[in-house]
Amino acid sequence: MNRRRPPNLVRAPSGQRARLRPVRLFRLRHPLVQVAPQPEMTQVPLQPIPSGQFYRVASPVEESLVTSPLATELGKALEQFAQSNGFSAEQPLSITFKRGTLGLHRFGRAADIYAAGGKGIGQWASEWNAAMRQANAATDPQERARLIEEEKQRNLGYKLYKALQAHGGWAQPQSYPVQLFGPWTRGEGPHKTISDRLLRAHGDHLHIAK
Repeated sequence: MNRRRPPNLVRAPSGQRARLRPVRLFRLRHPLVQVAPQPEMTQVPLQPIPSGQFYRVASPVEESLVTSPLATELGKALEQFAQSNGFSAEQPLSITFKRGTLGLHRFGRAADIYAAGGKGIGQWASEWNAAMRQANAATDPQERARLIEEEKQRNLGYKLYKALQAHGGWAQPQSYPVQLFGPWTRGEGPHKTISDRLLRAHGDHLHIAK
């Protein structure tokens, strides 16, 4: 019966005894990876975004639970927008929120507006795109400018996005863009180089963080 020779034995020349050859072991070390320290975020008490005098939150309270600074700042922006666009205490602007789960949503620092004035943000965006196609097809420059301006004045979703952008003060984590996204982001800023993936993810709502 053939017996298997141990791997550390070396066959010796004929007439000589085999001897063990020492084997040196080397420990492989992975290069050190420098990881930038991440800021710690602790969970703080959350509150729903309240209705104002000129706007009403049409969604359940659990859909808009955010930090107090975001609730205050967003409420101020919505109140100013509603009043400047002709809404009143008798006929307030309706706003619908849905709660997100990713990114700053986990800490209550972000809110998502899904509808304004009884119409979804995605529908406002679809109407905006249709109006822009019509304007681009116009051969007369004056007619093109008129169509664009009419849509800017009519489209409540677009106007809300631009009002939030002008209000400012939204979150901008280090190495990240300003946290205001929506269907109009690429064409209207503030982060015009938004990726296709991120743009599609915010095609039906406005994302605001503080």
